[in-house]
Amino acid sequence: MNAYHLAQVNVARAKAEMHTEIMRGFIDQLDAMNRLADEADGFIWRMLGDGGDYTSIRPFDDPLVIMNVSLWRDVESLKNYVYKTDHMHIIRARHAWFDKMNDIQLALWWIPAGQLPTALEARERLELVRRFGATKEAFTFAQVFLAPG
Repeated sequence: MNAYHLAQVNVARAKAEMHTEIMRGFIDQLDAMNRLADEADGFIWRMLGDGGDYTSIRPFDDPLVIMNVSLWRDVESLKNYVYKTDHMHIIRARHAWFDKMNDIQLALWWIPAGQLPTALEARERLELVRRFGATKEAFTFAQVFLAPG
């Protein structure tokens, strides 16, 4: 068993509240994307909000910014899910539901196995990448740091 797991946070700014018609195409695919992640090699855990998915997790002042946080065995497992599964359909269509953000939307970091990240920790890691670029405390796919040890 790995001593560390890869935590990831990604954020997006929705074009409207989740219950609106504009967001229907995204919401209608959430369960399928979650099942796909659940079955993906290397998936460990995802943060759930009040509605049983992540769309209610709102740790930012802007109520349209949603946050997704999950744990993976390693970077390759997460990359495979994001870029080599049907999840790519969501990425390709994201502009229908989400505004373009001019800041970094993803942060990765290593967390001791058995621990779960909080929404506040995820927000702090994202801010680290935004302020300082990739470091061993928080990084992106573009510059990956190895797990401690």
